[in-house]
Amino acid sequence: MDGKPQKLSLKREVGLMGAVSLIGGTMIGSGIFMSPQTVISTIGSSGASLVVWACCGVLVIMVSFCYAELGTVIKESGGEYVYILRTSGPVVAFMLVFSSVLFVRPAGVAGISLSFAQYVVAPFYSECPPPVLVVKCVAAAAIIVLAVVNCLNVRFSMSVQVFFMVAKVVALGVIIIGGVVMLIRGHSVSFEDAFENTNVGINPIGIAFYQGLWSYDGWNNLNYVTEELKRPEVNLPRALVIAISLVTGLYLLVNVSYLAVMTPQELMTSNAVAVTWGNKVLGSWGWIMSVAAALSAFGSLNGTFFSGGRVCFVAAREGHMPDILSMAHVHRLTPSPALIFTTIVSLIVLIPGDFQSIVNFFSFTAWIFYAITLSGLIYLKIKKPELPRPYSVPIILPILVLIAAVFLVLAPIIDDPQIEYLYVTLFILSGAAIYVPFIHYKLCPGLLSKVTVFLQLFLEVAPAEKSL
Repeated sequence: MDGKPQKLSLKREVGLMGAVSLIGGTMIGSGIFMSPQTVISTIGSSGASLVVWACCGVLVIMVSFCYAELGTVIKESGGEYVYILRTSGPVVAFMLVFSSVLFVRPAGVAGISLSFAQYVVAPFYSECPPPVLVVKCVAAAAIIVLAVVNCLNVRFSMSVQVFFMVAKVVALGVIIIGGVVMLIRGHSVSFEDAFENTNVGINPIGIAFYQGLWSYDGWNNLNYVTEELKRPEVNLPRALVIAISLVTGLYLLVNVSYLAVMTPQELMTSNAVAVTWGNKVLGSWGWIMSVAAALSAFGSLNGTFFSGGRVCFVAAREGHMPDILSMAHVHRLTPSPALIFTTIVSLIVLIPGDFQSIVNFFSFTAWIFYAITLSGLIYLKIKKPELPRPYSVPIILPILVLIAAVFLVLAPIIDDPQIEYLYVTLFILSGAAIYVPFIHYKLCPGLLSKVTVFLQLFLEVAPAEKSL
């Protein structure tokens, strides 16, 4: 452990602007092009939908502050997995990594690939919804292409991220400018009686937040930034406030623009909201928005694959996942076993799922573990106040966010219980049942080692260094 901080101190080269760019670039993905119609159809009114988007931004700033403290107290890679491992113990940490590797990360990949596919096929089906099979085949093709690219050359996959980042910002900028022009021309029907027909039930509020928070996903990568930031105790909270405030502002302006161009009813019934917006504002050039949104989603998907193996590596080093997942290709130095595994599970999740369901179950599972992580921070504050804290938040902040997290977990179940949420909960708890025989008592080690050796030879991989 003594050598680790020394190594990382050599890498403290990311300044404030670099941190802001990294956070913003991670957060802006496919969600803002896919979630607005679901948020407004769930919550029922244009005014309430804008309130939801603003509240999501505030919640993300609050929870990321809590993560900033955790990142400076527990200076290890692995995110929630390591925080839970150090505060709640190995069984709960294994339940997280089990759920993350087998559901949460693949669900994220499947959700982004579906949004990419929707925008790719939208121009070909302007008069009717595209066939589900076509959308899923395009989504599957995108997953496979990016898996191959990332397995062959990680450096190339990272170099194209700049191009995708530009496409995202340009697309959002065009939407905002177009919306301002329409508002100046007097298109403000959607904002008259803005809160009429609002659904104030617990379930619709929870589902609307799930869809909105999907668009903000990526804020929890901040713990990786902490280790490379110059003066993290100063720059980390500043970068958080600047980046998340900018993204929140962008998202609110984009939603105002959507509502300036479309009525709430048109927004609710749109299959690809940016395409509908483009057709109304840009006319025959409307297809440009489809291309921009597809590129944004593709870039987001590529970024998800790029970081795909990190939790697998950390968990495998702790003995919580098969050794094969912590290995890399001997020549290309890519985490191909973890990428191949994520690809296979993502394709399985893609078969039965639709975008809205995937986002809901993804958010439900993620916020269970965010709640456990925040409980760990409260535990550290009360039981271990002597730990060095370069950056600290008042204890009331994690308590408030924990209450919000518990609400987000329970909201969809209280009003409108669905059997699928029970299945997801049982799936998470099944991690504990697997942990005892296979991890704690190391059942079937001989068989597993034979499989590992076979896969090592077949995939040409070897144990990876911690820096991967």
